[in-house]
Amino acid sequence: MTESAGLRAGYFAAAAAVRPTLNAIMSKEWQGREHLPEGGFILCANHLSNLDPLAVGHMVYSLGYLPHFLAKAELFQLPVLGGMLTRMRHIPVDRARGGNESLLAADEALASGGAIIIYPEATLTTDPDLWPMKAKTGAARLALRTGVPVIPVAQWGIHEVMPKPAKAPKPWPRRTGRIRIGAPVPLEDLRGSALTRDVLDAASERIMSVITGELEVLRGEPAPEGRWNPRTARREPILGRQDPGGSSPERGTP
Repeated sequence: MTESAGLRAGYFAAAAAVRPTLNAIMSKEWQGREHLPEGGFILCANHLSNLDPLAVGHMVYSLGYLPHFLAKAELFQLPVLGGMLTRMRHIPVDRARGGNESLLAADEALASGGAIIIYPEATLTTDPDLWPMKAKTGAARLALRTGVPVIPVAQWGIHEVMPKPAKAPKPWPRRTGRIRIGAPVPLEDLRGSALTRDVLDAASERIMSVITGELEVLRGEPAPEGRWNPRTARREPILGRQDPGGSSPERGTP
């Protein structure tokens, strides 16, 4: 890792405040840490709760990496929080400007061995059964541009500590936040291809399919057929779906 000592000191200070709080409000269970590679990587996770970034960041930091989130640009304008996000080199995403500046900043973080954390759905899932939705293409674009490993992560239980409408965590009854790290998403056949909409859609769906497979293991049940599309508010068939080689309840190990 090549991040500066000052940056690491900032993360240490943040962790000193966040870790005790998270440990106080929920138990944790982390699976699959052996799948995290040396060097930079992109971690793609499903999104169920506003508490997710702290929980996933806690895990990534505790396993020896500095987590850099892609986050809405509006958050960087908030008092206190905005300054903290900037100092810790999290990456603002300005959707109105297409996100190219964000991708360049992410390239720099990956080159220094950092971990970029992306929620490919770009918002909390609106799937009625809390399964991963159809993804935006930003994570796929970054992955295919940089060639770094894409690590799928599924999480379950954190949303019970802080459900979607809640403004604050509910620490009682005590819950367990379970996070499962999967093997890198196989994207080799798509790397080097022109970044057409079809290629980006295929890579995005492959990422979400592997995340869904890991979530099936955590939940102990199969996902329904199709993928929830937030634009149409219905579950739609997955066109051209291929087996990405990820985990499923039969293939995965808890």
